[in-house]
Amino acid sequence: MATAVAAKVFKNFIDGEWVEPRNGKAYENRNPANTDELIGMFVSSTEEEVNQAVDAAKEAYKKWRLVPAPKRGEILFRAAELLVERKEEYAKDMTREMGKVLAEARGDVQEAIDMTYYMAGEGRRLFGQTTPSELPNKFAMSVRQSIGVCGLITPWNFPMAIPSWKIMPALICGNTVVIKPAQDTPLSVYHLVQALMEAGAPAGVVNIVSGSGSKVGVALTKHPQVPVISFTGSTAVGRVIAEACAPDFRHYSLEMGGKNIILVMEDANLDLAVDGAIWGGFGTTGQRCTAASRLGVHKAVYKEFVERFVERAKALRVGDGLDATTDVGPCINESQLKTVMEYVEIGKNEGAKLLTGGKRLQGGAYDKGWFHEPTIFGNCNPKMRIAQEEIFGPVVSVIPIENLEHGLEVANGVAYGLSASIYTRNVNRAFQATRDLYTGIVYVNAPTIGAETHLPFGGTKHTGNGHREAAIAAIDFYTEWKTIYMDYSDKLQRAQIDNS
Repeated sequence: MATAVAAKVFKNFIDGEWVEPRNGKAYENRNPANTDELIGMFVSSTEEEVNQAVDAAKEAYKKWRLVPAPKRGEILFRAAELLVERKEEYAKDMTREMGKVLAEARGDVQEAIDMTYYMAGEGRRLFGQTTPSELPNKFAMSVRQSIGVCGLITPWNFPMAIPSWKIMPALICGNTVVIKPAQDTPLSVYHLVQALMEAGAPAGVVNIVSGSGSKVGVALTKHPQVPVISFTGSTAVGRVIAEACAPDFRHYSLEMGGKNIILVMEDANLDLAVDGAIWGGFGTTGQRCTAASRLGVHKAVYKEFVERFVERAKALRVGDGLDATTDVGPCINESQLKTVMEYVEIGKNEGAKLLTGGKRLQGGAYDKGWFHEPTIFGNCNPKMRIAQEEIFGPVVSVIPIENLEHGLEVANGVAYGLSASIYTRNVNRAFQATRDLYTGIVYVNAPTIGAETHLPFGGTKHTGNGHREAAIAAIDFYTEWKTIYMDYSDKLQRAQIDNS
């Protein structure tokens, strides 16, 4: 594997400065489509550096919380403007470090732009309530208050969008942050923070500490001066974070796995449903928590739908995401590719019918990256592991269903509850599905992927712990309510006692 002679070392960003690594150690960030390309070196941080960043954020919080929220919003607005200017540059860097096709990388940056603009506007809202008191000459209201230092742990699949979901609402509410980016995609977080710094975020308000989850993530999660933790990643790690935060009653938001389904009814527009299944199943190489890794297809249209779906999947072009002809990029790393390959074997052993794909792509440029064929299993039993467990790769399980009730049973019969979809032209069925699908997100005649920043994002069951990203739901997580009573009666009033 080739290595650059003088690879750029990206330092931690602590208290407004790029800080040299304490232990002198760094790790490689390589292009998953071409591992000969070294994107850069990033600090393998220690607990000491986490502590340094938390100290800086805690000190900065004293002043940042007192900056008027509209002024905080102006900084975010300027950051959004910088992201707009640099969208193409940042998207290309994202494709190089993550592998997703360039059009998707542009969408990722755009989502960060949207979130930053949206939260900038919240600086002039952050609404509370005013309400009549039950007593005379008394005023009652509620306001939001900031909490403190927020520890943010983000995944590699949306390396700028998801960090923006966490950073921007935290900042607009008056908190400060320490973020640990995913090891596979740290550069996109650096770009996001660079924009905030240039937009005028004061020193210590935003801090980056790169490195492993076992060192940086654990140290951040367990730090007693970090009252808020927001994590996106696996359910297994989310459970560990919950256990770490629970003893001190610290706030924690967990956005975890998904095993999402598209239900295709007999009256569906099959052309549209196939489009949705292709995008939902193989967009971002299936490496989305919202990926449509299951299809529940009505038996009346099963044969026709599957034939079309397989034909489309076979035509997908797999390759480097910077190539304009590429439809599907690589898996993020060798470990994820091996996981996909293992699940393909599990599917075969379970008796599912392999309809297309099933192999690692090799030969020529493929040998330098982590590429896998778009893979479809048919005639799946909904209890098979490939139809129950999150694979996080380009593998889709197709399950025959008898009717809507059967489809809903299959849809809800997994541990996760993030996203679900139904394709039907029957409005009654559509409304029944939106009511009975126990997920955080439901789509009608659209695939299971695609979030808008002004609506809550998150799921039920093992997908999350009740909090949501984006929109006002994020504001709720990053603030505490404070109720204020102002009595100007100039006498003791005893609420329900004097009001009875």
